[in-house]
Amino acid sequence: MKFPHQPLRQLVAAVFAANGSELAEAEAIGHHLVEANLAGHDSHGVIRTPIYIQWLKDGDVVANRHLKIIHEMDALALVDGQQGYGQSIGQQVVDLGLKKCRRHGAAVIALKNSGHLGRIGHWAELAADVGVVSLHFVNTSGKGMFVVPAGGIEPRLSVNPLTIGVPVDGRPHVILDMAAAAAAEGKLKVARNAGTQVPDNWILDADGNPTNDPNDFYGSSSGPPVGSILPIAGHKGYGLGFMIELLAGALTGSGCSQAGKTRLEQGMLSIFVDPSQLPIEDFFGADAARYIDFVKSAKTAQPGDSILVPGEIEDHKRQDRLENGIELDDKTWQQIVDIAIASGVPQDVIHQASDFKT
Repeated sequence: MKFPHQPLRQLVAAVFAANGSELAEAEAIGHHLVEANLAGHDSHGVIRTPIYIQWLKDGDVVANRHLKIIHEMDALALVDGQQGYGQSIGQQVVDLGLKKCRRHGAAVIALKNSGHLGRIGHWAELAADVGVVSLHFVNTSGKGMFVVPAGGIEPRLSVNPLTIGVPVDGRPHVILDMAAAAAAEGKLKVARNAGTQVPDNWILDADGNPTNDPNDFYGSSSGPPVGSILPIAGHKGYGLGFMIELLAGALTGSGCSQAGKTRLEQGMLSIFVDPSQLPIEDFFGADAARYIDFVKSAKTAQPGDSILVPGEIEDHKRQDRLENGIELDDKTWQQIVDIAIASGVPQDVIHQASDFKT
């Protein structure tokens, strides 16, 4: 089933508003989750709606939180998200970082104690929208510790996403949005809901054996995951994930992954650079555009294929889904409907979002 993006956005926002979020926060969450689906990152899209509401009820995330400034300098700040929804907290981090970056040419914001920050590429896109280069490194303090070190079969790292955004005049932003793990845990949720297998070299079962069944990762449906996720590219991905732990965990004060954590707490180190304040005149934009064209001109292995640069797949997905709708499996849609009904969302809001195409 394919769903129109705007009514779906309104439905998700209505769910969060019905559960205590102020209108601005509810709309920010709905916008962010649907934007993730539009970009093709269904693992960080509306499938998260019932999960976030359960965390709210469990006290693992708190509505209507604002950044608490712990330490601040001209181009540097340490801030506490106070376990607020990451979609709201992340926006506040970007706003603060851009404010400092405009004034000083660069800025670093170290965030600790945030709820799930969603699709991290979204934060780089916001900075790129105003011409700012940004880098973002994210970990959890332990609840999301699913990834094994190279050669190990016991989790010691979080999935550890990172994103780098580069604006290029007159072209789509170049956005690298990836995890240091073979898959974000949300992709396993999507596969489990859809009843599909996952690719080789993604996950291990509880005994450390390779498997393609996402149910082997989750084990009992009533318990926490018992399997683990592999790093990308073996020791290289492990090394990258390890460094992200230090940057997003230790350097922010949020903490690197550790055992015993019972709620998801994320840290994020965000770096912002305004290229217009570097003494290179128009070289940055011109050379970036030249290099994009040079890379895309490479001969392809298969005739008719094209070379893509980071962010281009998301752009293609977004254009298609804006026109043709967002595809959701039956189980995910039913979970959203169930939480909407339980939250008291008006039936007409649910009905408008369900005006889908098959």
